[in-house]
Amino acid sequence: MSGLPMNAPYHHGDLRAAALQMGMERLESQEQPDLGLRALARDLGVSATALYRHFPNKDALLDALALEGLNRLGRNQAEAAAKAGGGHDGFAEVGITYVTWAVENPALLRLIYNRVGQVDLAADDPSAMGEAFFQLRAGIAATMPDEMSKDQRAAAALHAWSLVHGLAMLILDGQVAYDPVMVRKVVLMTDFRDC
Repeated sequence: MSGLPMNAPYHHGDLRAAALQMGMERLESQEQPDLGLRALARDLGVSATALYRHFPNKDALLDALALEGLNRLGRNQAEAAAKAGGGHDGFAEVGITYVTWAVENPALLRLIYNRVGQVDLAADDPSAMGEAFFQLRAGIAATMPDEMSKDQRAAAALHAWSLVHGLAMLILDGQVAYDPVMVRKVVLMTDFRDC
Protein backbone atom coordinates (compact mmCIF):
# COMPACT_ATOMS: atom_id res chain seq x y z
CA MET A 1 0.00 0.00 0.00
CA SER A 2 1.48 3.30 -1.06
CA GLY A 3 0.99 5.20 2.24
CA LEU A 4 2.78 2.67 4.49
CA PRO A 5 6.50 2.78 5.29
CA MET A 6 8.33 -0.25 3.92
CA ASN A 7 8.48 -2.32 7.13
CA ALA A 8 5.40 -0.98 8.90
CA PRO A 9 2.84 -3.61 9.91
CA TYR A 10 -0.45 -3.41 8.06
CA HIS A 11 -3.34 -2.41 10.30
CA HIS A 12 -6.82 -2.40 8.87
CA GLY A 13 -10.16 -2.79 10.53
CA ASP A 14 -11.69 -4.81 7.72
CA LEU A 15 -9.27 -6.58 5.40
CA ARG A 16 -12.13 -8.32 3.58
CA ALA A 17 -13.76 -4.99 2.69
CA ALA A 18 -10.39 -3.51 1.67
CA ALA A 19 -9.73 -6.50 -0.61
CA LEU A 20 -13.17 -6.21 -2.20
CA GLN A 21 -12.70 -2.47 -2.71
CA MET A 22 -9.29 -2.94 -4.33
CA GLY A 23 -10.63 -5.80 -6.45
CA MET A 24 -13.47 -3.57 -7.66
CA GLU A 25 -11.03 -0.79 -8.46
CA ARG A 26 -8.90 -3.19 -10.48
CA LEU A 27 -11.91 -4.45 -12.40
CA GLU A 28 -12.86 -0.88 -13.32
CA SER A 29 -9.70 -0.56 -15.41
CA GLN A 30 -10.03 -3.91 -17.21
CA GLU A 31 -11.97 -5.10 -20.23
CA GLN A 32 -11.76 -8.75 -19.09
CA PRO A 33 -11.63 -9.77 -15.41
CA ASP A 34 -8.14 -10.76 -14.28
CA LEU A 35 -7.44 -10.89 -10.54
CA GLY A 36 -5.21 -13.00 -8.32
CA LEU A 37 -5.18 -13.37 -4.53
CA ARG A 38 -1.41 -13.14 -4.16
CA ALA A 39 -1.13 -9.97 -6.25
CA LEU A 40 -4.06 -8.44 -4.39
CA ALA A 41 -2.47 -9.32 -1.02
CA ARG A 42 0.83 -7.80 -2.13
CA ASP A 43 -0.88 -4.57 -3.20
CA LEU A 44 -2.76 -4.42 0.10
CA GLY A 45 0.51 -4.87 1.97
CA VAL A 46 -0.51 -8.12 3.66
CA SER A 47 0.57 -11.71 3.36
CA ALA A 48 -1.37 -14.02 1.11
CA THR A 49 -2.10 -16.04 4.26
CA ALA A 50 -3.91 -13.07 5.81
CA LEU A 51 -6.08 -12.71 2.73
CA TYR A 52 -6.74 -16.47 2.59
CA ARG A 53 -8.45 -16.15 5.99
CA HIS A 54 -11.17 -14.14 4.27
CA PHE A 55 -11.13 -15.85 0.87
CA PRO A 56 -10.00 -19.49 0.99
CA ASN A 57 -9.29 -19.45 -2.75
CA LYS A 58 -9.54 -17.31 -5.85
CA ASP A 59 -13.05 -18.59 -6.56
CA ALA A 60 -14.27 -17.28 -3.20
CA LEU A 61 -12.82 -13.84 -4.00
CA LEU A 62 -14.37 -13.81 -7.47
CA ASP A 63 -17.76 -14.93 -6.11
CA ALA A 64 -17.68 -12.15 -3.50
CA LEU A 65 -16.75 -9.57 -6.14
CA ALA A 66 -19.55 -10.79 -8.43
CA LEU A 67 -22.13 -10.45 -5.65
CA GLU A 68 -20.78 -7.00 -4.76
CA GLY A 69 -21.08 -6.07 -8.43
CA LEU A 70 -24.71 -7.23 -8.55
CA ASN A 71 -25.41 -5.21 -5.43
CA ARG A 72 -23.78 -2.07 -6.84
CA LEU A 73 -25.70 -2.46 -10.09
CA GLY A 74 -28.91 -2.96 -8.12
CA ARG A 75 -28.32 0.16 -6.01
CA ASN A 76 -27.80 2.20 -9.19
CA GLN A 77 -30.99 0.73 -10.63
CA ALA A 78 -32.97 1.47 -7.46
CA GLU A 79 -31.82 5.10 -7.53
CA ALA A 80 -32.80 5.44 -11.19
CA ALA A 81 -36.20 3.83 -10.59
CA ALA A 82 -36.91 6.10 -7.61
CA LYS A 83 -35.86 9.20 -9.55
CA ALA A 84 -38.31 8.22 -12.31
CA GLY A 85 -41.12 7.81 -9.77
CA GLY A 86 -41.29 4.00 -9.77
CA GLY A 87 -43.89 1.98 -11.63
CA HIS A 88 -43.50 1.46 -15.38
CA ASP A 89 -41.25 4.51 -15.83
CA GLY A 90 -39.06 3.37 -12.95
CA PHE A 91 -38.77 -0.14 -14.37
CA ALA A 92 -37.75 1.26 -17.75
CA GLU A 93 -34.97 3.16 -15.97
CA VAL A 94 -33.88 -0.09 -14.28
CA GLY A 95 -33.30 -1.56 -17.75
CA ILE A 96 -31.62 1.51 -19.17
CA THR A 97 -29.36 1.67 -16.13
CA TYR A 98 -28.42 -1.99 -16.62
CA VAL A 99 -27.10 -1.29 -20.13
CA THR A 100 -25.33 1.94 -19.15
CA TRP A 101 -23.72 0.28 -16.11
CA ALA A 102 -22.59 -2.69 -18.22
CA VAL A 103 -20.91 -0.38 -20.73
CA GLU A 104 -19.17 1.48 -17.89
CA ASN A 105 -18.12 -1.75 -16.08
CA PRO A 106 -17.37 -4.36 -18.75
CA ALA A 107 -14.95 -6.53 -16.74
CA LEU A 108 -17.25 -6.56 -13.72
CA LEU A 109 -20.26 -7.48 -15.84
CA ARG A 110 -18.33 -10.34 -17.45
CA LEU A 111 -17.13 -11.50 -14.04
CA ILE A 112 -20.68 -11.48 -12.69
CA TYR A 113 -21.98 -13.68 -15.46
CA ASN A 114 -18.99 -16.00 -15.33
CA ARG A 115 -19.70 -16.54 -11.61
CA VAL A 116 -23.49 -16.49 -11.30
CA GLY A 117 -24.93 -19.92 -11.76
CA GLN A 118 -28.40 -20.79 -12.94
CA VAL A 119 -30.92 -18.22 -11.77
CA ASP A 120 -34.44 -19.06 -10.60
CA LEU A 121 -36.49 -16.00 -11.53
CA ALA A 122 -39.55 -17.51 -9.84
CA ALA A 123 -37.78 -18.00 -6.48
CA ASP A 124 -39.66 -16.68 -3.49
CA ASP A 125 -36.48 -15.15 -2.07
CA PRO A 126 -34.19 -13.69 -4.73
CA SER A 127 -31.92 -12.01 -2.13
CA ALA A 128 -29.11 -14.55 -2.63
CA MET A 129 -28.93 -13.39 -6.25
CA GLY A 130 -28.04 -9.82 -5.34
CA GLU A 131 -29.74 -6.46 -5.44
CA ALA A 132 -29.90 -6.32 -9.26
CA PHE A 133 -32.16 -9.38 -9.36
CA PHE A 134 -34.30 -7.87 -6.62
CA GLN A 135 -34.76 -4.77 -8.81
CA LEU A 136 -35.76 -6.98 -11.73
CA ARG A 137 -38.35 -8.79 -9.64
CA ALA A 138 -39.63 -5.55 -8.07
CA GLY A 139 -40.01 -3.95 -11.49
CA ILE A 140 -42.02 -6.87 -12.82
CA ALA A 141 -44.25 -6.78 -9.74
CA ALA A 142 -44.83 -3.04 -10.18
CA THR A 143 -45.70 -3.24 -13.88
CA MET A 144 -47.67 -6.44 -14.32
CA PRO A 145 -51.31 -7.04 -13.40
CA ASP A 146 -51.83 -8.63 -9.98
CA GLU A 147 -53.62 -11.66 -11.44
CA MET A 148 -50.54 -12.78 -13.37
CA SER A 149 -49.20 -16.15 -12.22
CA LYS A 150 -45.77 -16.76 -10.77
CA ASP A 151 -44.73 -18.43 -14.04
CA GLN A 152 -45.95 -15.47 -16.10
CA ARG A 153 -43.97 -13.10 -13.89
CA ALA A 154 -40.86 -15.29 -14.24
CA ALA A 155 -41.29 -15.27 -18.03
CA ALA A 156 -41.65 -11.48 -18.02
CA ALA A 157 -38.54 -11.16 -15.85
CA LEU A 158 -36.60 -13.38 -18.26
CA HIS A 159 -37.86 -11.30 -21.19
CA ALA A 160 -36.75 -8.03 -19.56
CA TRP A 161 -33.38 -9.41 -18.46
CA SER A 162 -32.71 -10.98 -21.86
CA LEU A 163 -33.49 -7.68 -23.58
CA VAL A 164 -31.09 -5.52 -21.56
CA HIS A 165 -28.38 -8.14 -21.13
CA GLY A 166 -28.43 -9.00 -24.82
CA LEU A 167 -28.26 -5.34 -25.77
CA ALA A 168 -25.39 -4.76 -23.33
CA MET A 169 -23.43 -7.71 -24.71
CA LEU A 170 -23.97 -6.60 -28.31
CA ILE A 171 -22.47 -3.25 -27.35
CA LEU A 172 -19.60 -4.71 -25.32
CA ASP A 173 -18.70 -7.19 -28.04
CA GLY A 174 -18.67 -4.46 -30.70
CA GLN A 175 -21.65 -5.54 -32.81
CA VAL A 176 -23.60 -2.39 -31.94
CA ALA A 177 -22.29 1.08 -31.12
CA TYR A 178 -23.26 2.45 -27.73
CA ASP A 179 -25.89 5.13 -28.26
CA PRO A 180 -27.79 6.12 -25.10
CA VAL A 181 -30.71 7.47 -27.16
CA MET A 182 -31.05 4.16 -29.02
CA VAL A 183 -30.74 2.18 -25.77
CA ARG A 184 -33.64 4.17 -24.32
CA LYS A 185 -35.76 3.59 -27.45
CA VAL A 186 -35.10 -0.16 -27.42
CA VAL A 187 -35.88 -0.58 -23.71
CA LEU A 188 -39.06 1.49 -23.97
CA MET A 189 -40.42 -0.74 -26.75
CA THR A 190 -41.50 -3.32 -24.15
CA ASP A 191 -44.54 -2.36 -22.10
CA PHE A 192 -45.36 -4.97 -19.47
CA ARG A 193 -48.68 -3.29 -18.75
CA ASP A 194 -49.99 -4.92 -21.94
CA CYS A 195 -48.99 -8.47 -20.94
